[in-house]
Amino acid sequence: MRLISSIRSPLFALVMLAASAASYAQIGISINIAPPDLPVYEQPLCPGDGYLWTPGYWAYADDGYFWVPGTWVMAPEVGFLWTPGYWGWGGNGYAFNEGYWGPRVGFYGGINYGFGYFGEGYEGGRWDHDRFFYNQSVNNVNVTNIHNVYNTTVINNTTNRVSYNGGNGGINRRANPQEEAAMHERHIAPVAAQNEHMQAARSNPQQRATTNRGNPAIAATPRPGEFNKPAGAASRETAAPENRAEAARPENTVARPANIVHPRDLPARQPFTPPNTGNAKRDQQFQQGQQKLAAKQDQERQKLQQRQDQDHQRLASRNGNEAGNQRLEQQHQQQTQKLEQKHTQQQQKLQGKTSPENQKHAETLR
Repeated sequence: MRLISSIRSPLFALVMLAASAASYAQIGISINIAPPDLPVYEQPLCPGDGYLWTPGYWAYADDGYFWVPGTWVMAPEVGFLWTPGYWGWGGNGYAFNEGYWGPRVGFYGGINYGFGYFGEGYEGGRWDHDRFFYNQSVNNVNVTNIHNVYNTTVINNTTNRVSYNGGNGGINRRANPQEEAAMHERHIAPVAAQNEHMQAARSNPQQRATTNRGNPAIAATPRPGEFNKPAGAASRETAAPENRAEAARPENTVARPANIVHPRDLPARQPFTPPNTGNAKRDQQFQQGQQKLAAKQDQERQKLQQRQDQDHQRLASRNGNEAGNQRLEQQHQQQTQKLEQKHTQQQQKLQGKTSPENQKHAETLR
């Protein structure tokens, strides 16, 4: 635990807080006041393959505690898992232990963050070779788009919302030998997207405990920084099927906006109208073919989005400038447009097979 002696004077506090502008956790500020209880919130829908859940937590700035929403983050390496950070009592104050990525989940204070992080280890999923499999019993996963899932019931009898370890009223738990070993393995610090996510929360007054009284306005987001899509909001990933179908009607279709850069910006695919040729068997074959194509296209969208997210993370880790970011965005826009054109051609080709002319020709050849 990174711990310094507690802040004893206003001047010393100002010095320490100014030094911690980039990241309070990296220099081990010690606070005399315990963080608030963890809020109760819903987990947003997993945006795609390879995203891992990172639970929300209370961070600290010069104006007190503020809530950093839980969010889905791309794992920086295949096989790596997230160990959440936690507040712990060090004798003179509460210090924050920063979270990290590693091959195993280490000690996170025994804090029950939920969604697989119930105080020890992680029950939300596991890696199998180069793919991450999600435990559907504790994660919000759309099995239509993500097929690498399993369902293992996890019994969690703990309803404790305490957000810190040790001290007065804190969680009374210490690291076991396995967790100790995990702490000494190779780690990766929070990625750039996580740091930017934390800074966005810090700059939002509604996230401050002094304002929200322990109930933050935004408790979770689908991806880092997406504060305009809080948990429960009707985003493209979570919109009801009937709403997607309504939006896809020709009278509601508009020209493609210029700000479509990434696959997640694309509108929902137009629903395929089942053919009615009078041949039930053939109609069923076409229906199955369309469903198979839709699943394949959704997977291709997700894979491209993941590659683009990784491009942004690499650029941020190299402290890329604005010009580099613009070039990357242009490249991503071209990739997305090319993928959309490919998918449109595939849909047109499939629908062409159900046209009356093609049906008549097929009957003639029989």
